[in-house]
Amino acid sequence: MDDSINVLGKKLKPCSTSPVTGFFRNGCCDTSDEDFGSHTVCVSLTNEFLSFSRSKGNDLSTPHPQWNFPGLKGGDKWCLCASRWLEAYREGMAPKIYLEFTHKRALEIIPLELLERFALDDEQVI
Repeated sequence: MDDSINVLGKKLKPCSTSPVTGFFRNGCCDTSDEDFGSHTVCVSLTNEFLSFSRSKGNDLSTPHPQWNFPGLKGGDKWCLCASRWLEAYREGMAPKIYLEFTHKRALEIIPLELLERFALDDEQVI
């Protein structure tokens, strides 16, 4: 795994354990070279974003028990691919972000100033 540092230069905090998120399904937006999607941005999902994602071919709402995936709903926290978040931003559908839970590798794709504009003040782990 890459260094577990957030976009603020501090220790990365867990994004969500219910549902369990992250490339490694450890609750954190940790990443590594094997994480080609860069699942590094911790977001608060909205139903609008979930519909947007489904329209782009990534249905995050439908449960898949065979993969232990419960399906997501508005209000869930989730480690989103940085490129998907940026695509959603460009189309006016970007969900809000938890900076303390967002991995520093997201900065390779999204400028910090942009992340800060979408930052939530409530940085509590659920």
